[in-house]
Amino acid sequence: MTDRPASWRMPTPKQMEKLAAEADRRQAPSAAGPDALLPAEYWESVLKDPRTGATVAEARQRRLSEIQRHVRRISCRRCERTVEIQTADAVRLYGGNAVWKDVAQRLLDNTYQQRTGRHEEDGCWPAFEAF
Repeated sequence: MTDRPASWRMPTPKQMEKLAAEADRRQAPSAAGPDALLPAEYWESVLKDPRTGATVAEARQRRLSEIQRHVRRISCRRCERTVEIQTADAVRLYGGNAVWKDVAQRLLDNTYQQRTGRHEEDGCWPAFEAF
């Protein structure tokens, strides 16, 4: 036998059950459980978020002066290119009243590399993100 103290011995199955029952009693039920209701403050903050009212279609129609994000990103669903522009630069180049959808299409078209001359094959298909 080793020279360990008695407290180092493995507990018996009955002692283990007792320890587990005590641990269960000490644990408070979690408020973040899957069936728990979320607090009212959470829902108020969600509803007050300015992004909740804007769908992707509405976001495309926003004017550059209405966009609050610092950087805007547009990607092409066809060639998978991504173009980024700072909102301040977009306003400087295209004006504050320009619609984001039109600016994004111009950005993609102006940087398109593979021109074939056929309308059906040239150009990008913009993928807009909600903001």
